Amino acid sequence: MFYKNYTCALEGISGYTVDVEADISKGIPNFTIVGLPDISVRESRERIRAAIINSGFRFPGKKIVINLSPSDIRKEGSHFDLAIALCILSSEYKFLESRYLNSVFLGELSLNGQITYVKGVIPFILNAKKDNCIKRVFIPKENIKEVEMIEGIEIYPVNTVCEVLGHLCGQLELKILNTKKIEYSAKFESDYSDIKGNLVAKRAAEICASGWHNLLFIGSAGSGKTMVAKRLPSIIGPLDKNEHLEVSSIYSSAGIFDESIMNRIRPFRAPHHTSTIKSLIGGGASSTPGEVVLSHNGILFLDELLEFDKKTLEALRQPIEDKFVTISRVKITNKYPSDFLLVACCNPCPCGNFNNPRKECKCSEGKIRNYLSRASSPLLDRFDIFVEMHPCDLSDIVCTELGECSETIGKRVDVAHNIQKERYKKECINFNDSLNPSLIEKYCELTKAAKELMEIVFNSKQLSTRSYHKLLKISRTIADLDDSEYIDINHVSEAISFRKPLEKYWG
Repeated sequence: MFYKNYTCALEGISGYTVDVEADISKGIPNFTIVGLPDISVRESRERIRAAIINSGFRFPGKKIVINLSPSDIRKEGSHFDLAIALCILSSEYKFLESRYLNSVFLGELSLNGQITYVKGVIPFILNAKKDNCIKRVFIPKENIKEVEMIEGIEIYPVNTVCEVLGHLCGQLELKILNTKKIEYSAKFESDYSDIKGNLVAKRAAEICASGWHNLLFIGSAGSGKTMVAKRLPSIIGPLDKNEHLEVSSIYSSAGIFDESIMNRIRPFRAPHHTSTIKSLIGGGASSTPGEVVLSHNGILFLDELLEFDKKTLEALRQPIEDKFVTISRVKITNKYPSDFLLVACCNPCPCGNFNNPRKECKCSEGKIRNYLSRASSPLLDRFDIFVEMHPCDLSDIVCTELGECSETIGKRVDVAHNIQKERYKKECINFNDSLNPSLIEKYCELTKAAKELMEIVFNSKQLSTRSYHKLLKISRTIADLDDSEYIDINHVSEAISFRKPLEKYWG
């Protein structure tokens, strides 16, 4: 006899529907799974057999062939267990068509019949929503928190095979998961009020967060670069509804969905400087997404930038510019989103004391030049704001007066975000950094004095077109923080000041 139901599988960070087909016939008892299953799927045969028997049901003593279609794509993961088990049990029990048909079943089975957590539930459900044939999805109860914000499809959280079978046979009523609006809930241990002095660095962080501009701190060891950078999540604001769903889908498919993502906090990824290209960009046999993808709609923080391998840094250039990563393998090509805010810190020399007013640098001029050259001109051109930092004075350290807190700065950032979203609501962008040349001409209108200053700077500094546009976009963000419709000379002047460290260290 032929039986069929549906489950899903992952391709990159997207889900696709898999038909689970069963042929159960007389013959020598045998249990075979075909359809290009990997080892974890082939091993599920023993889990499924034990789960069915230990749940009190009879396992058919017949020849069982399970096909996972489409058969030309490799199937990976343990979430096929529940769908395969129900396909087998449908030969022994009569299911209500209104509950069994048009349903997707997801879940790994333990040997006692419990249905346990699986990764990728969000992309699976989003795929099911697109498929007009699918009306409902059965998921493990352990995955509830991941999917509470998804609307438009019936979601049934289940705990055991017995529960599912009882519901499908009409003997038990399972409750549909009630969706709810996820409120932004963030309590950050670190606050900008902790930082003494460093007013220019804090101002740069505010502009960076307001317009989504890439930021580079350079300075001697102990000057507070990392402290300023790590507090950016406390002012950058929450993920909106679409961003939250997109980021949740990425983290669900990677199996690292956590409380911060659930609470709409933007991702903050800080890979170590020994990271490889594969871990940073992504790759491997199954085209696993890397840190640039996990940073999507959030922050990628590279501490000790110049300690990273040069080839690894050069691999960042394309994701920064294009906002996506395409990873191709022999049989797989996946396109991942990578629209992240790049924040980096570096020392000015190997010993970290070059230009330190209190400590002597022991590096030769050649060593300093070689060290700084690890960041190529094309990579530096991807940064918008450069800030030089020095150790704080004692008067700043012992000062008992608290600096401006993250909440106050965050409110100004939020106002700037709202201004930009309103301005660009017809342009399919959210932040000033995403402006293309035609939109820059349309929205970056300068006053007469600002135009004159910009002309002087362009000619004297021999700026490239990209650098010129970056200055305009940063000036636009500064004007938004001032709630100014036009870009004035003071906005341009401040934007220009954030290029001085670039010229000082890299010429």
